[in-house]
Amino acid sequence: MFQKLVSHNGDIQRLVEKGYAVAFSNNCLVIRDIPYLDSSLHLQIGAIVAKLVFVNQVEVLQDNHQIYFAGSAPYNLDGKPITNLGDTPYKLALGVGFSDVVVQRAFSNKPKVAGKFSDFFEKIESYVSIISGPAIELHKANPYTFRVVEDVASDTVFKFQDTLTSRAEITELSEKFKDDVIAVIGVGGTGAYVLDFLVKTPVREIRAYDLDDFHVHNAFRSPGKLAEDELGKTKAEVYGKRYENFRTGLVITPKFLDESCSEDLSGVTFAFVCVDKGTSRAGIFDLLISNGIPFIDVGMGLNRKRGPLNGQLRTTYYSPEFGQNVRGMNLAPLTDSPDDLYKTNIQISELNALNACLAVIKFKQLRGFYFDEISTYHNLFEVGDLKIVGESFDN
Repeated sequence: MFQKLVSHNGDIQRLVEKGYAVAFSNNCLVIRDIPYLDSSLHLQIGAIVAKLVFVNQVEVLQDNHQIYFAGSAPYNLDGKPITNLGDTPYKLALGVGFSDVVVQRAFSNKPKVAGKFSDFFEKIESYVSIISGPAIELHKANPYTFRVVEDVASDTVFKFQDTLTSRAEITELSEKFKDDVIAVIGVGGTGAYVLDFLVKTPVREIRAYDLDDFHVHNAFRSPGKLAEDELGKTKAEVYGKRYENFRTGLVITPKFLDESCSEDLSGVTFAFVCVDKGTSRAGIFDLLISNGIPFIDVGMGLNRKRGPLNGQLRTTYYSPEFGQNVRGMNLAPLTDSPDDLYKTNIQISELNALNACLAVIKFKQLRGFYFDEISTYHNLFEVGDLKIVGESFDN
């Protein structure tokens, strides 16, 4: 990554050639070895951090005129804080290999004439002159160390830069998924959306299972565009092709899972059950519970008693501790109903997507990514009044 960004961005190459200790982490430009004065006029060394906006995989721009600083407040030669930096407390998490760069503040010093910096070189030069000027004068400090900071091996699963995570400054939250191996059992209507959401989540591995072929009605209940040559192929082949350029660690297998398939789930840390047959669900439940794998089961029930469709979406969590107890509550149908309108292929992609949203949100709550005020194991969404009710063991 270092060589690619330097070779494709002339302003960053100028920073390297001048001697700045340039590095990159979490879609940020990091400049180490920045000297400054503390309140006692002692020499300190900090680091400048600036966000990168990726135009493509190798070309970057600035997001604005601001920077972030790893260090205490810098002082002038008169022993007073430098006043034209707009110094405000700030925290920004960086990645592996950057434990020495602890961002503590944000600086804002906009160019008076142009109102913005022309590029990263001008931006860094301007801030260094302000922050390091007093230290250079008093201690003959040198910010141009020519220190080469080798790239830390990236463990990202994405084939594109995850700029959303870094721009939203939720890197430390996203790292909660890095060791997860997720199974998605069934990639029909709801399962296809679950898969789509998980593909964009930085879990280490996704294993999806579905034996069925992809037909026209599936296209109306799945994310993404339809290519005509997908029809008649297995869902495994269709979705594998759709996401092959997005991430690594995704394997979709044309297979039906039952209680005999323990080997397929070896190493799985969480599962989503997205099947519409009660008898299939029963066997999968037995498989997951016996292997101590926590999982979320999804489902929906629709009717036309009042003309328009009405019904409920269900999201049920089975933990390793209480999975068998929840199974005994019969919250999910474990037999096949001949009157289930879902099996008539009514096109309800928005409900499939919503059901998948509720399931993935619950998973992310369990991982500590989303706040969870009341930890529920069973949630029902009513289509008619757009309300959600939940059950917890504390009720």
